[in-house]
Amino acid sequence: MASGRVTSVSLTRAYLRRIEDLDVGGPALNAVRCVNPAALEEAAAADARRAGGDPGGPLLGIPVLVKDNIDVLGMPTTACSVVLAGSHPAQDAPLVTGLREAGAVILGKANLTEFANYLTVGMPSGYSSLAGQVLNPYDLSETPSGSSAGSGVAAAAGLAAVTIGTETDGSILSPASATSGVGVKPTLGLVSRTGIVPIASSQDTAGPMTRTVADAAALLTVVTGTDPEDPATAGNPLEGHDFTADLSPDALRGARIGVVAEQAPEDGTDERALWDAALDALARRGAELVDVRIEARRRYDVASPVLSHEFKRDLNAYLARLPEGAPVRTLADVIAHNEAHAGLALKFGQTLALAAQARDLGPDSADTVEYEAARARDLEESKDRIDALMAEHDVTALLFVNSGSSSIGAKAGYPSVTVPAGYLAANRRPFNITFLGRAWSEPLLLGYAYDYEQATRLRRPPSAVNPTLLRSRSLAVPAPRAADEVR
Repeated sequence: MASGRVTSVSLTRAYLRRIEDLDVGGPALNAVRCVNPAALEEAAAADARRAGGDPGGPLLGIPVLVKDNIDVLGMPTTACSVVLAGSHPAQDAPLVTGLREAGAVILGKANLTEFANYLTVGMPSGYSSLAGQVLNPYDLSETPSGSSAGSGVAAAAGLAAVTIGTETDGSILSPASATSGVGVKPTLGLVSRTGIVPIASSQDTAGPMTRTVADAAALLTVVTGTDPEDPATAGNPLEGHDFTADLSPDALRGARIGVVAEQAPEDGTDERALWDAALDALARRGAELVDVRIEARRRYDVASPVLSHEFKRDLNAYLARLPEGAPVRTLADVIAHNEAHAGLALKFGQTLALAAQARDLGPDSADTVEYEAARARDLEESKDRIDALMAEHDVTALLFVNSGSSSIGAKAGYPSVTVPAGYLAANRRPFNITFLGRAWSEPLLLGYAYDYEQATRLRRPPSAVNPTLLRSRSLAVPAPRAADEVR
């Protein structure tokens, strides 16, 4: 683009054609909920800035897809629920403002598991009542995982240059692992949550989902910042930090990394072969690997009183801020609308929404007492355990299989970076490793992930791993030959 060989308009058109070919037609991946009707106008404006000698921001003219629980002015923010199909925000979310200031083109909105997988139990990852089921391009029979399924698949299949997902517990790391991508789950407060349909403010965050660590670092640089409406960002020490400067092929040299022993796959499996190969690669890059046991006491509990309590509180706060004419104002309204349109809205029910609505948010209620105790217990079993373990072994990061860091990291509010580590021999399904660190350690984690990525270069596109996905075929019946007619 800087040389003039490619324009933002031509690039944006190419992505729009690719969305039409692969997401709507072809294998119908269904990763994109909608495209931005102003995308080509934004691209033309970026080209005009470049032609006029304005260097613009670091993403000038680069098309980006954002998960459809993030507010973009001029487009509905639906959380991929039929209830919010007509819900238009009054302004961009701050992270979208950051994208625009960097010169990015908002290409469209990515599909997601409805309400970020906090509507009901048993809903398939990547399913929504508004946009249907997202498919995994590496294996159509395998889950794309969620809730940022559309963002992960769109990045993997090259439907945009980069994408944005959100995570409460695993919703960036898990789909990135399932689609052989790079995912960054940031420290709570690194990226503003204002203008994002929430689950729980104690765990929610947005972050990059990309094909390379360098792309993730560039994207994280422009969405990081402080926001007076989001108190978690007030102490952000990385505002203005350029994460691309942390990408070094020597980042692992001398690093002490705790290898979480209970994460090691079973001996003799494909997973174990890839895990051992990853450890060997890290050691060859100069990392000192230390076996540790973190023994997280509880895994992700979708019925947690923390998530249930905060979902009602935080969703009501988001809906209350919507402009005049919004379709719903409270969680109770969402539930009532779903019940009135159950045939379309409630294929899998709304058990989590009902449980959240039943909670008493009064300051002295039994539910609030239970919530506060559960939140304190979560911090003790996550943040306190991580801090103590890392101090005991003098390590700067912990290493997990795939998205294994998600629950303990989410409860602690700590960052993780996942990176491709190969494909299972039996079925070519993706395998990732994930680095977790203390708060604000993204510069270290991105450096480690980049060094490992550059040393191994294991990621392959879906077309190489699952070539039948893109194989064209005809359903036309061939004309019979003369001999066939006789028979």
